[in-house]
Amino acid sequence: MRGIFQAVVAAAVLLQASALPVFAQERSAVRQGFTLAPQSGKTILLLRPSVRVGEQSTAGMPEPRAEWTDQARNHIETALGEVQQQLGNVVVAAPEPFGDDARSVAEHMALFAAVSRAVIQYQFFVGNRLPTKKRDNKAGQLDWSLGPTVASLPGAGGADYALFLYTDDHYGSTGRKMLQIVGMVAGVGVTSGQHIGYAGLVDLKTGDLLWLNADFQMGGDVREADGAQKRVRQLLEDFPGSAIPKDDTPKQAAP
Repeated sequence: MRGIFQAVVAAAVLLQASALPVFAQERSAVRQGFTLAPQSGKTILLLRPSVRVGEQSTAGMPEPRAEWTDQARNHIETALGEVQQQLGNVVVAAPEPFGDDARSVAEHMALFAAVSRAVIQYQFFVGNRLPTKKRDNKAGQLDWSLGPTVASLPGAGGADYALFLYTDDHYGSTGRKMLQIVGMVAGVGVTSGQHIGYAGLVDLKTGDLLWLNADFQMGGDVREADGAQKRVRQLLEDFPGSAIPKDDTPKQAAP
């Protein structure tokens, strides 16, 4: 029994050494000089959110769960419909893409996620800032872009901006939670679950990222209707020109 315990502790140490850093507070920024007043006459193209939900194995590897993903996508889209009128300006849903259009949307959503991660890693956290991104983020500096190809997205021709939303959730398996407990006993930190969310507003003419809200510890269990509502409100907090009230409840990540 002692040998098993030592093996689990050793595994916990290895997992901790390879784990990604987890940040407890969301970050948001607006591109310098950008404002979006309510009822400005601008049109926002709402792209279908990228939603991924799975289970985190004992070793920490993500395992997709199609049924959880379908539940979460339905709940998130319903929640978006409920807050859409509170975004302050005209919001239109992007048309359902097919063929090359579908591939283009998927590629741009993946690019948005990659840029969001880069902003978090290399600009939001001072010690990691790139030499070209060292200006004070608190002053509203946000100098990132997805490139001008966003103008070719389905529905882009009739809109000014595109709203990207991306969520990636993995809920800890029983084995992962047990390993977390063992790690606590051994004094080794082992995370259970991953709850990432990015929301961004992009200029459809230039591809410039105008506003970003990113959080590595989102709240709300997206597999449930009320949890998805909480997640959507957190993603859209401080959206330019919106009337969505700020969620003051503690942002405790889902298990």
